Order: sequence, then structure tokens, then C-alpha cells
Amino acid sequence: MIKYSIMMGIRVLCIVALPFTQGWWLLAVAIGAIVLPYFAVVVANVPLLRKQRLVLRPGGIARRGQATVPPPASAETPGDGAKFS
Repeated sequence: MIKYSIMMGIRVLCIVALPFTQGWWLLAVAIGAIVLPYFAVVVANVPLLRKQRLVLRPGGIARRGQATVPPPASAETPGDGAKFS
């Protein structure tokens, strides 16, 4: 909503600036006043990309009071001291 409001605010500034501009600036301001609403709506409707969450295997019936998500398995280190790459 913030991006949409900012773009529409710029559009209002373009409309207010129309009578005061000359030359090719008039064309730039007019294009901004005409095209910005389209881009504002497109940008407002783009879904936000969120970090993907770990999806656990569905299924398994848990009894009442039991945790439904098992704790994560700890990483095992090799016995000779070698590091994972």
C-alpha cells in the first residue's frame, strides 16, 4: 500500500506540474500522469516474496498432548575431525 500511495502522490505532483512546464518536460510530466496509475496498480498487486519455510512430511497421527513436529536431528561430526564442505 505504501508503494501505491507514493506512486499516486508522484502522479498528483505530475498533474499539478502540467500547467507550469514547457517543452519536452511537458511531455514527460504528461506521460507520468497518464502511465503511473497503471504501474501503481501492477506494483500493488505483485505478491510479496517471503522466505520459504521448511515443509515437514505430512501425516502421522499424534495422540492428544503429544508434539506433532519432531525435534530436528542434530548434525553428526565425523570422528576423524574432518569438516563438512
